[in-house]
Order: sequence, then structure tokens, then C-alpha cells
Amino acid sequence: MLVSSPPRPAVRRLDPVLVDRIAAGEVVERPAAAVKELVENAIDAGATSIEVTIQAGGRRLIRVLDDGIGMGPEDLALAVERHATSKLPEGDLDRIDTLGFRGEALPSIGAVARLSLVSRTAEAESGHGLVVDAGIKGPVRPVAAERGTRVEVTDLFAATPARLKFLKSDRAEAGAVAEILRRLAVAHPQIRFTLRGEGGAGLTFPAETGQGSWLRRLAAVLGADFAANSVPVSLEREGFALDGHIGLPTFHRAAATHMHFVVNGRPVRDRLLLGAVRGAYADVMASDRHPVLALALTCDPTEVDVNVHPAKTEVRFREPGLVRGLIVSAIHEALRREGGRASGSVAAKTLESLRPAQGPLLPLRRPDPPPAAPRGSGRVESFAQDFLGAPEAAEQPAGFADEAQAAFAGAAMPPGADWREPAPEPASPTHPLGAARAQLHETYIVAQTQDGIVIVDQHAAHERLVYERLKRERAAGGIARQLLLIPDVVELDPAEADRLAEAAGDLEALGLVLEAFGHGAVLVREVPAALAGGSVRALLADVVDVLQEGGADPLARRLDAVLSRMSCHGSIRAGRRLRPEEMNALLREMEATPLSGQCNHGRPTYVELKLHDIERLFGRR
Repeated sequence: MLVSSPPRPAVRRLDPVLVDRIAAGEVVERPAAAVKELVENAIDAGATSIEVTIQAGGRRLIRVLDDGIGMGPEDLALAVERHATSKLPEGDLDRIDTLGFRGEALPSIGAVARLSLVSRTAEAESGHGLVVDAGIKGPVRPVAAERGTRVEVTDLFAATPARLKFLKSDRAEAGAVAEILRRLAVAHPQIRFTLRGEGGAGLTFPAETGQGSWLRRLAAVLGADFAANSVPVSLEREGFALDGHIGLPTFHRAAATHMHFVVNGRPVRDRLLLGAVRGAYADVMASDRHPVLALALTCDPTEVDVNVHPAKTEVRFREPGLVRGLIVSAIHEALRREGGRASGSVAAKTLESLRPAQGPLLPLRRPDPPPAAPRGSGRVESFAQDFLGAPEAAEQPAGFADEAQAAFAGAAMPPGADWREPAPEPASPTHPLGAARAQLHETYIVAQTQDGIVIVDQHAAHERLVYERLKRERAAGGIARQLLLIPDVVELDPAEADRLAEAAGDLEALGLVLEAFGHGAVLVREVPAALAGGSVRALLADVVDVLQEGGADPLARRLDAVLSRMSCHGSIRAGRRLRPEEMNALLREMEATPLSGQCNHGRPTYVELKLHDIERLFGRR
């Protein structure tokens, strides 16, 4: 039995309204996308103040009011037509210097919602308005209006109800709108941005002008503490100029949402830029943390293609290697200049852990002094016991939890030292990291500065110092090596031994000389001089782990990772008692070493507490 095939449908042109609704699916995927397009139009119109109002996360209402140049009746009628724009006067797609240029935003929004436009130029006596309802354009009519443009979008996606099913909650959609405004505010500090929503929720970023205007805007967007914990960046190379502010390595976040990139005035989220930043911070920040920064890249418009994504959030550079190198070099230079400084957020967290959890500190009665500990014992029970006598739970001040105080219990001092009468030493508190006064738990160095105290993690700090020393030696022509008097044979898993043997040439450049020695073993002949005396077996185990984790990473990055792991074996271990001169030598070397404010894993190497903060803890202020 023959089965007849269904009739072949004829090719036909789609209805223009249906075409607009299909296009809207790419341009307007959610309320935040509509807000982005409308605000970018206002910026291109030269607005100095832009006000956005939303209801129900933007589904019920989006209103954008600006004081830009406005439009006359002819331009107003043409603006809601497909592919009509004022952004390409020469029709040159290779030289785009505006935010909008596709000519799709207004007709796409009008195709899926009710769109109302009111605009007036400075020369006109009155304004004009029109309405586009689900793709049906109404006539242009004279209306009373101030200079600028007012756009109202109501019942978004009413013409395409299926799209509403993919929207998130009103709260989440409002958050997405706020994020769009923040990114545009970072890119254009000279413009005032206002966001209004239900319940009084919203944002206001005043216009910033004059010296330091961009940093003030960044502080408003990224938080007031960003200015004090950031480093300026500025570098030019082959027609590209990079400016901005980057957060200190110890000032980081759990998500990448606090990284802002601006290319020729356009906020973007580009993989190349994100990868360059991650590479630049790889040495000083844990892989699961993200820096806080804002970078603005300026170049000739012909050097960057902004027409590679429907939402215009990604760009493509003609010379991606040049751009990546520019960003990495600029961040490295800035961090080496001020990377030895720890962020104020570290001290803030420390002070917060010491603050009373319930109510203010009660006045403390100073009891009779306890019997003095035998001199030379090198042991004190705790700061509280030295000042207040034997600890009793009922008399402990409220809020000083066991966890916060545990670090100060059983503080160990160098042999022969007395915490009441510190041994004289030549270091002066005028140094940036002060003069060492004590060692706690044979791990933490307490130093006195002119206006506070510094607590140093001796292992983390020395690990960074050893790492930087090894990198300097490698850059200078080779890491100093020490020949082992008796070569060390280390037995490993056969696969691990093979991996080390394959990397022997690269490891020799790092000061580690080894060779295969039968099945599942390697013979180590030389080690880096900075690591002499350590466990060769433990060192090789860590090197194998790094080589395995590195995978397809570039060779330079894998070698840096190996050096980082090596430096851990050559550093002062926690639990080692130091003499005062050793502690002060460590502090001086930290002051002279770039990036010493954090260890190789991104953790802070020291905490600085100002005297006025400590006095507030004790009710003196």
C-alpha cells in the first residue's frame, strides 16, 4: 500500500509583527535586557541624568527617563521601525563608537509589550509621543514634555506569554536590573543613575566629576572599603590604554560579580579579560576566590569587534595576545608595587571576632597581681590570666568566645624572654611592620608599630619570601642548587616516577636535579639551595601532585606552581621557636619583598590592628 506524503508547504514571507517577536527573543530575553537597551540609548543621547523605575521586577512596568538631546516627530516615528538607528552615520561596522547600533531594541520591545515614547528636543516648543502595542504602531501626536526622552514599557511579554514562564521571581529580576545599572554606572561615572522599585528599594549613584571621580563611583558600586583596599592601574602599549583600580589580593569575594570591565565605554563580560585577570592573580589568590576590580580599556574602534553577541556583552579583539599581555603586566606591576600591604578587611574581621557578642564590655576589676611565673620558664597561661588572675567562667567578659581567645591561650615566648620585660633589641617600631615583641604558640609573631600592633603568621610569610626568592633566582639565570653529599633514592608509584623523569629537564631549571633509578624510583642529586635540609621525599610528592594537576596549563604556569609548592618546604615551619633577631629579620624582609602581604595560597600573612581600634575594644574610646 502506497502512503502519500503530506503536501509540501509553500515558502512565504513571515508577518512583520511575527518577525519582530522572533527578533525580540534574542534582544529582550528578560526585563533587565530591555532596561539595558533603553539606558544605553539614553547614554548615547548625551544624558547626564537617567532615572529607571520598575514594577514587578520589570514585568509590569519599566520607565526610563533621561535629559538627553531628545527626538523630533520624524525621528520618533522612524525609531520604532526595524533596523532604523542614528548610531551608524557612515554605515561603517568597523568603527562603532556608540553603545547601541543595531536598531532592534525599540521595535523588539514594542513587539512583545506596550511601548510608549515621549520625547522633546531643546529647540522644540513641545514634545511628541507615540504608542506601539504588541507590534501595532500608533500615530505620532504632540504632547507636553520636558527636554529628553521618556520610555514606558508595560506588560512586558504580554504578546508572548510563553516567555513569562522562563522569568524568575520579581525579586530576582529586579536584582538583575540593578546589576545592569551598576555596570553601566561603573562605565559612565559622569552620569547620575537612579533606580526606583517597589517598597522604596532602589539605587542612586550621583554624577561624579573632577579628580578621583571614577574611584568615588567605584566605591559607591563596590563598597566604601574598596577605595582603601585597592591599587591604581595605568599602562599604555601599542595603541591600547588600560586604567582602573584593582583590589589587594587579600580583598576578595566568593563570586566573580565584583569584576567590572569597560571597553571604549561599553561594559562587557569577556572571557579573554576574565582569563587575563585570573592569570595575573594566580600567584596571590586561592583558585576559589575572585578579585574585586574595575578596568577600562581604550583603543581605536577598529581594533575591537563589538558586533559578536546579540546582547553586545562580549567583544573580540584583533590582537588578543596584546590585550592579555597588557592586562597581566599592568596587574603584576601594581601588585608588586603595593602587594606587600594587607587589606583592611583582614583587620576588620579580626576586630569583629573580638567584639562583644552581647552588650558592651563590663568594667573589669583588677585583682591583686598573681604570683610571678618562674623566670626562664618561657611560659604564660594567657593574657587574661596575667592581667586578671586565674580564669573563672563567671568572671570572663561577655562576648570573648573560646574560639576567639584560643589563639592567645598558652602563649609561648623565646627561651629566657619575659613578656613583662621584653629583651632589648635594635628594631624600631617606626618600621612599617614594627618591632617584634613576642612569639605566640611558636607560630605567630607579635610586633609593635607606631600606631598599633601587627600579628604575623611566620610560616605563611616565610613561604612567600622563599617563593619570591626562587622566582628571582630563576629569572636571573638559574636557581642556586646544592649538591647532596649522598644522592637520595626515593621510591614512588611507577607512574609518578615516570612523570618526574619526563619532567627532569624542566625541574633542573628549578634547581631540582633527578633521574630515573630503576622501576618506580628516582635518584635526586641536587636540590634548590633555599630548600636544603628539608625532606626530599615530601618535596617530590608535592612536585608530582603539581605536575599532575597542571594538565594542559602552559609550561610557565606549571613551573610557577612547582616553585610555589617547593617554597613551602623551605619556609619556617609553624611550631619553631624564633629568637628576637630572627623575628625582626623576617619583618624587614617582608617589607622589602613584593606581594608579601599574602602567602602563595592567597591567605594573609599578617594582620594589623590600629591602636584606636584596640582602645575601642577596651572601652577607652
